[in-house]
Formats: sequence, structure tokens, C-alpha cells
Amino acid sequence: MFLILRRREAPSRRTRGRFCGNKMGAILYILCCSDGSYYIGTTRDSLERRINEHQAGTYDGYTAYRRPVKLVFQQSFERIEDAISAERQIKGWRREKKEALIRGDYPVLPLLASRAKRAEIEPSPK
Repeated sequence: MFLILRRREAPSRRTRGRFCGNKMGAILYILCCSDGSYYIGTTRDSLERRINEHQAGTYDGYTAYRRPVKLVFQQSFERIEDAISAERQIKGWRREKKEALIRGDYPVLPLLASRAKRAEIEPSPK
């Protein structure tokens, strides 16, 4: 199942506060670590609090040894199942496809799934 993902945006009036701290929704996020690698995660709690936990090394995991981290992408979902599905999907992507998502270069995402075309693709100019 392919989920449409959007670049990090300010919440609209309709969705503001709907996902943070609300147990019905979830947020998928991508962090850029100090070594240049990406960490993809989901949270049902406050995204700000979760990022602060990564920054503090609260949990002994991937980002604890790659601090500081920087939020580079986020997407809200109404259902945790959809956020987890998108997380698993993105974790399977190559770095160049993750970077296209982070840049908001959505037209190139399907092309990056094709191995034959991957070498021909250049990033879209901004």
C-alpha cells in the first residue's frame, strides 16, 4: 500500500493540536543524525517531546550515539497503523529516495523505485 506523504507543514486550523498528545493519531518523523544517517520513527505523543528524548539520549538506541539530531520531515496520520506502515515503507527505501521525500520532490519518488531509471534521475531544481 503506497501512502501519500507530505512535506513538513504548519498544521492547519482543522488539524492543529489534533495529533500531539491525542492517542488517536500518530506522527511519522525523519531525523538527520550527526553522522549524516537518517532515523525514521513514529510517535503518538508530542513530537517535540520525542525529539527532545532523542537529543538527550534518553533511550539507548540508534540516535543515542549519533547526536545531535535534526528534524527534517514529519507527516501526521489519523491512525497509528498507517504511520507504522509508512515508517516500514520508508525504512526500505534507498537513501536517494528518502532525500527526495525530505526535499518534497514527489514526482521523482516513483522513478526512484525503478532500478533502470534510477541512474538517469537528477534532483529537481528548487
